[in-house]
Amino acid sequence: MKYKKNKEINLSIFRSYDIRGIYPSKLDEKVAYKIGRAFAIFAKAKKVAVGRDMRLSSPVLSEALIKGITDQGVDVYDIGQVPVECVYFIVGGYDYGAGVAITASHNPKEYNGFKLVKREGRTVRVVPGEEIKEMVEIGNFSDNKNKGEIRRIDIWQNFLNHIFSFIDAKKIKPFKIIIDAGNGMAGKAIPMIEKKLPIKIIPLNFNLDGNFPAHPPNPLLKESTVQISREIKSQNADFGVIFDGDADRIFLLDEKGEFIRADITLLLLAKYFLKKYPGKGVAYNLICSKAVPEFIKEWGGKPIRTKVGFVNVQRGILENNGIMGGELSGHYSFKDNFYLDSGFISFLVLLEIISESERKVSELVKDFSPYAKAAEINFEVSDKEKILKKIRKKYSNGKQDFLDGITVEYSDWWFNIRPSQTEPFLRLTIEAKTQPLLEEKKNELVGLIGKIER
Repeated sequence: MKYKKNKEINLSIFRSYDIRGIYPSKLDEKVAYKIGRAFAIFAKAKKVAVGRDMRLSSPVLSEALIKGITDQGVDVYDIGQVPVECVYFIVGGYDYGAGVAITASHNPKEYNGFKLVKREGRTVRVVPGEEIKEMVEIGNFSDNKNKGEIRRIDIWQNFLNHIFSFIDAKKIKPFKIIIDAGNGMAGKAIPMIEKKLPIKIIPLNFNLDGNFPAHPPNPLLKESTVQISREIKSQNADFGVIFDGDADRIFLLDEKGEFIRADITLLLLAKYFLKKYPGKGVAYNLICSKAVPEFIKEWGGKPIRTKVGFVNVQRGILENNGIMGGELSGHYSFKDNFYLDSGFISFLVLLEIISESERKVSELVKDFSPYAKAAEINFEVSDKEKILKKIRKKYSNGKQDFLDGITVEYSDWWFNIRPSQTEPFLRLTIEAKTQPLLEEKKNELVGLIGKIER
């Protein structure tokens, strides 16, 4: 289909999972209004739920989006300032049909965006921004005399009942826990959760502030965990938890203040759910440790290997009789949460797991990390395909697959190199049986990629 391009709209904001860009240079109220109108048509829903995070631009973008939806004749149920998973919950648990969360997740403060979701049968589907890009760009919306209405509702109690249905709260021990909300939406939800539990929470950065004065809203950045690691040790806490900006991602730190990789946390959760639901599938993305599928099989479960991206993990659970899944970015998805991710369900289940173990967190996770694994390495490159072709040829004697980029496996080590879908990066993951072998192979690959690029 040929159509006239609207040069006023920066199409780079429409991504494979959501809509996201810098406010107001790439994403402003005018664009938000058009997104509202386009999504109202696309969703074919009579009611759309809208929630927003604490970012400075979220109120004005929410107002513009809501006006777009209602001008299209669709009612809006405004659930206010909430974590993104509250939007998932109201769409999945009620008859709203579709929802929008105004958030840019873990991105820096100058960003904002929209997560679009639509109820489809037994699940809630995350709608890629790309699916409504053309409608927004054309912007040919007809006048609608019948405007939608706006209703403001409070869903907190029902949401809390939902997430607590995953655990037996009576089993939770009176831990002392450091929780870092990073000035994000966990700062609003965690105090409500704490009231229902015997735990003592020492809060860090619970005041909602879109300037993110304490540290970046991305827990995977080293500077984001300096404060919580220090506080865990100084307060002699049992462990710590840090959330990202919109609180759908969670990371665990042990009693020594050491950051625990998300694929190890995935194994804690997987063991819990496979005990409750024997033989079910557990999804994991392909850059997780080799230990993940090995333990899932050992516990009688079915490993479900997926591409990177929580949408792919969700699809893996849905299509393979799975019960839950997770990935290295800290997203954990659950069948009984409409196949979507939840930082708060993960937090509650981890509380029950740690309570029942009667071991310190460092001891509990030690068994789940038998291999040496490097942090992901990013390469900014001009010709991704050229490098991938050379890597494929160089390591042709290994077992190769191409589910997401190139994965090459040997008896004592493996690696994956994959292109970013949104940036000019190649991302490298390496794991080996021993630390010396890991360092050897990491240096080998880094040197090779550098030579190819030059």
